[in-house]
Amino acid sequence: MRKIYIPRDTASVSIGADVVARKFADAGFTVVRTGSRGAAWLEVLVEIETPKGRIGYGPVQPRDVENLIQCDISNGEAHPLYLGPVEEIEYFQKQTRITFARAGVIDPLSVEDFLAHGGFQGLKKAAELGPKEIVKTVLDSGLRGRGGAGFPTGIKWQTALDASPKQKCEQKYVVCNADEGDGGTFSDRLLMESDPFALIEGMIICGYAIGATKGYIYLRSEYPLTKDILTTVIANGYRSGWLGKDIGGLGVDFDLELRIGAGAYICGEETSLLDSLEGKRGMVRAKPPLPAIAGLFGKPTIINNVITLASVPDIFVNGAQSYAAHGVARSRGTLPFQLAGNVKRGGLVEVPFGTTLRELIEGFGGGTYSGRPIKAVQVGGPLGSYLPPESLDVVLDYEAFDAIGGAIGHGGIVVFDDSADMGQQARFAFEFCELESCGKCTPCRIGSVRGKETIDKILAGENPHENLALLEDLFETMELGSLCAMGGLTPKPVRSLLKHFPQDFGEAVMCAKQGAEG
Repeated sequence: MRKIYIPRDTASVSIGADVVARKFADAGFTVVRTGSRGAAWLEVLVEIETPKGRIGYGPVQPRDVENLIQCDISNGEAHPLYLGPVEEIEYFQKQTRITFARAGVIDPLSVEDFLAHGGFQGLKKAAELGPKEIVKTVLDSGLRGRGGAGFPTGIKWQTALDASPKQKCEQKYVVCNADEGDGGTFSDRLLMESDPFALIEGMIICGYAIGATKGYIYLRSEYPLTKDILTTVIANGYRSGWLGKDIGGLGVDFDLELRIGAGAYICGEETSLLDSLEGKRGMVRAKPPLPAIAGLFGKPTIINNVITLASVPDIFVNGAQSYAAHGVARSRGTLPFQLAGNVKRGGLVEVPFGTTLRELIEGFGGGTYSGRPIKAVQVGGPLGSYLPPESLDVVLDYEAFDAIGGAIGHGGIVVFDDSADMGQQARFAFEFCELESCGKCTPCRIGSVRGKETIDKILAGENPHENLALLEDLFETMELGSLCAMGGLTPKPVRSLLKHFPQDFGEAVMCAKQGAEG
């Protein structure tokens, strides 16, 4: 009986993957539901198993299935949806798949499939090293937080390991921040829906390293299918002995719970997330103390995002130096960049740091979907800078991007063509902060409202010079006075828009910029 692989991730299901799978099953095919390989532009990507490997067809819509079944789709080179051997598709061949190596290949719900493809090998090797050597290995790998800040993961783990509990039995925690709220980002969701046991393995390794036997995955409420997958996967983990007591016979204990957020962007900030986990309204905490010293319920807590934790197992399978060999300068390893917005071939691309935006957008993405020239690219979510076409050749690493006023953040890349109104994007930046602020500090809560009002006046041509000066004062207040990055970084996209696209704010702003440069 012929075996067909069809994705079951959110994006694929939204465009008919369940219907496609059912039609193939009704026709007598053995259907394996995988995650996605990340090429959103090819979904629904259908793969058939052959002696020569998997052959791909896509994008397949429900109406295409009958025609595919009538053909010999294991040898259907003439079919218009034929893609050839999946591993040889250029979009995948040019990537460096480490964290996403199993994505789209395995059944994400199956412990057996995960084990058959190298799963839990990293945990086995880590268990042989002991906590101190685990932390040292993570430090040596150069892994930095993939959630946006880029803080060295090993230093954070070392802080929690060194945090002395008042009593030996006192609990420490590992919390996975899966509250992926940045527009244009989806790597966390894709990992959790395609290779969720990799995340669990990374959390167990972290727990063993710092002395934590309890973990939580804090998932955003907007991911209902991810919730269903994680619920099943955690149950399967307990049933198979890869969660709970003496995991895999390795002498490691770790319990895991899934918690769902309530749709608050601010709960992507780690201290707000902790308040939410404790049953409180998600609001930013003042630091110090750091969560690694006094976090969840006042206990030492490691908070890492999905991609950070899922990157950990490979470091132990192949060694810290193997991971560190990828990348440039202080940005080591790979990052799954996400191409979204006005781009022809949207999707996830895992490549080493050191790649350029041009390689990602034009090489992988194929340029704009509209075919019009690129006007701007926003990198790093709604609080990231908007970059002009001249910045497309800047190397993607944390420090290089910081030098041009940008931020890599979570790796989200949103492309705009020359029809986009950048004045409206500046207004959106303040409006987003206004809607998503936790309200705890005045610069963020009130500054975002005043910022939107001031942008409206500038766009209407009302006293532009005075309002530009007022905006500069507001920027300084928000950057220096906000408790967290929500208010502190909101001026960043607006500054970049005023700098690079003054023509979209009216003639007076354009003249003021030219006068300043003159």
